[in-house]
Amino acid sequence: MPEADRRQGPGCRPDSGAATIWTAMAVVALTGVALLAFWLGSAVIARHRAESAADLGALAAASHASEGPAPACERARRIADRMGVTLLSCRWQHLDALIEVEAHGPALAGLARPSAHARAGPTDEPP
Repeated sequence: MPEADRRQGPGCRPDSGAATIWTAMAVVALTGVALLAFWLGSAVIARHRAESAADLGALAAASHASEGPAPACERARRIADRMGVTLLSCRWQHLDALIEVEAHGPALAGLARPSAHARAGPTDEPP
């Protein structure tokens, strides 16, 4: 009996490789979904980091407002540096510190990097 006939029993069709193609397509699709989930998770983490740094920077600047705008903004810059974000602006409106930061997160063509704004100042009522 020829060797090709021994590998295929009666009524068996030859393997066309369709399962390999479907498996490869499934692996590619799952890899794409995993990469998209990873990118989305990284973007969310960068956004949260930017929001936290803006909040803490504004609170730090407002708590040192009595020292003047420059030293207070330097406090906000130190907070931003330690949290791994870039301080874009530190402005004052009356006694309120207005902080804007940008995170170093994943950027996709056409989308801006994650950024956040925060405002902090004195309260009218004592604690």
